[in-house]
Amino acid sequence: MRKHKSDIVILFTALGLMALGLIVIYAIGPMRANVLNSTYGSNYGTNDFFIGQLRSVAFALVAFFLAFKVIPYKFIRKYAKIILVIALSLSILLWVLSKAGSSLAKCELGECRWFQLGPISFQPAEAIKIALVIYLSDFLARKKEEGKIGDVKEFWVPFVIVCIISLGLVVVAQGDLGTGVALISIILGMLLISGVSSKQYLIVLAIIMAITVGAVATSSHRMQRVEAWYTTLTGGESSDSTYHIENAMLAIGTGGFFGVGVGNSVQATGYLPESINDSVFAIMGETFGFVGLITVISVFAVMLLRMVKVAEHTTPLDEKYLVIGVFAWTLAQVVVNIMAMTSLVPVTGITLPLLSYGGTSMVFIAFAIGLVLQISCYTSREVSKHENTSSRRGLGRAHHTSSRRNP
Repeated sequence: MRKHKSDIVILFTALGLMALGLIVIYAIGPMRANVLNSTYGSNYGTNDFFIGQLRSVAFALVAFFLAFKVIPYKFIRKYAKIILVIALSLSILLWVLSKAGSSLAKCELGECRWFQLGPISFQPAEAIKIALVIYLSDFLARKKEEGKIGDVKEFWVPFVIVCIISLGLVVVAQGDLGTGVALISIILGMLLISGVSSKQYLIVLAIIMAITVGAVATSSHRMQRVEAWYTTLTGGESSDSTYHIENAMLAIGTGGFFGVGVGNSVQATGYLPESINDSVFAIMGETFGFVGLITVISVFAVMLLRMVKVAEHTTPLDEKYLVIGVFAWTLAQVVVNIMAMTSLVPVTGITLPLLSYGGTSMVFIAFAIGLVLQISCYTSREVSKHENTSSRRGLGRAHHTSSRRNP
């Protein structure tokens, strides 16, 4: 398979979303700083959040470049098990440190989800996402090639063990159902195209749904969110629990068709919780209006559709599965975040990829998209318009020589 240029649509949509995120954080960062300073007595500077986001984007671009141009996917696949073990071990270590009361474990609202290393915080649950995608792409490909997809002992036992441990460390140990939703989407998305029977897939789906309902029903905090969502949906009386979603909808409604303009957001001055994180979609609705939100949704849609196209034209199974895993991960976060901000589902605390404030999430999703771009250089589609002419001289073919078949 000759090497050709990467999918430039994925490249530019990803970079465009990062740039837009910088603009939004630049506009509302000072307001967020004022709110935190006046409420908690902190000492944030006017541009601290913008500088933080700029730093996150810089790290994300480095991760993006490493995955795209430097580290061959075949090398990453070789260490798939080790990568997963490291990611899971980090979450176990965080849990142990939090129980020991260590200052290295950063806790908020009773949940410990970050390592705090001086001025730098790191969320290990984000590492589990990319590690699970890499591991499952290798595992599913091997089992498919061995003809053991659906076998109880050889397939389902190891598959279920890995998934339960991953979800348990995130949803139970860290109380992070939002990240759990992303992990479930990765698992179901990759399993869907693995070749398991419809009956087995539906059984897995039913079990996961039952476990999810149980996780919500046994948590008072999550049940409050469900009740707040139902109250808002049915037009019930406002309360403290409905405050977040009501202000999110108010922000979107205030934006009208073209928005109030950059720097003119009212909700970002302290009314809408998590304005730079989970609620950034609502702030963009207020700032850029209906036209702006449709544009953002369209950019995500184009990027996701291009990922599907890359998967369709990728021959090696492990690479196909990886692209679908990244697709499912991104789709889940985009859909759930937007639905939460428009009161179609309860607020779940899930970020909007490449746009929300935060470093760990952006770095790992950028790395994942970088891998998709690397794989897009070796698809079997017509590439005459985008082909790298150097590949005609036999350059750059070592990446997949051992596993590719000539078209």
